[in-house]
Amino acid sequence: MASSSSPTSPPLLPPSSPLTPGSPPELATSILYRNQYLKDDDEPAEPTQTSSAISQIKSLLQQLLRITTTDGRIFIGTFAGTDKPLNIVLINADEYRIDANGSCSEGRFVGQVMFPAKVVVKIEAPALKAKQSGVSGIVRTRDAESLYF
Repeated sequence: MASSSSPTSPPLLPPSSPLTPGSPPELATSILYRNQYLKDDDEPAEPTQTSSAISQIKSLLQQLLRITTTDGRIFIGTFAGTDKPLNIVLINADEYRIDANGSCSEGRFVGQVMFPAKVVVKIEAPALKAKQSGVSGIVRTRDAESLYF
C-alpha cells in the first residue's frame, strides 16, 4: 500500500473509510477527531461568559459540604467537583447514619465518594454572613450561630 506519509508514521485513513475488525491497530489510532471545544493548539477553550450558577459552583470548590442521600445517610466532606450529569465528588468525607428515632450514629471515614445526582436529596454549605469592609467591599465570614444554611 503506497502512502505519501513518512515511512515511520502509519498511513491515515480517509474519514469516509470504515474501520474493519481486521485492520491493524496503528490505522485505528492514526485517525484524529477534533473536539469542538478545543482550540487549534489542543487546549480547552475558555467559555466566553460564565453564568452565575457556574460561578457559585466554582466558589464551593474546596469547601466543606454536607450531602444527604435518599437512604438517609449524611456525608460531610470537601467538594472536589462535578460533571455534566451533576454527579458530585467529595474528598476526605465522613459518613453518618441517622436512626429511625433521629439520633446520629458515630461517623466513619469513607475518603473519596461520588454521588449520582439522582441519590442526592440535599446539599448544604457553611452559612456565610456578609459584613461591610472598607476598601475590599464585602467580606464573607462564617455565621457563628449556624454552620449550615
